[in-house]
Amino acid sequence: MERAMAGTARTADTADTAGTAEQHRRDTPLVTRCGRRIDVRCLWLGRPERPVGRITLDVGEDQGGEPGVWAALTPDEARDLARLLLQRAGAAEHPAADRP
Repeated sequence: MERAMAGTARTADTADTAGTAEQHRRDTPLVTRCGRRIDVRCLWLGRPERPVGRITLDVGEDQGGEPGVWAALTPDEARDLARLLLQRAGAAEHPAADRP
């Protein structure tokens, strides 16, 4: 696991599986139907002996050149976001008429 040196920031993958299909899948951003690229990475801040880990989301510009956004989440925030995304995805797959 890579860590940033004091006062620097660096993105890093959390496992040493370079060259495998799993590594390629993690390094490949999600590209939405409207063409936005969403990169998800680990960011390590602070000193090597006491690193602070964050999960970054980098949403790139759309096909029309509209700027994207960037966010850094704590691990708990990332889990909460994942939970919300899964809930909303499930709801979007089932029309309102199918719900009780």
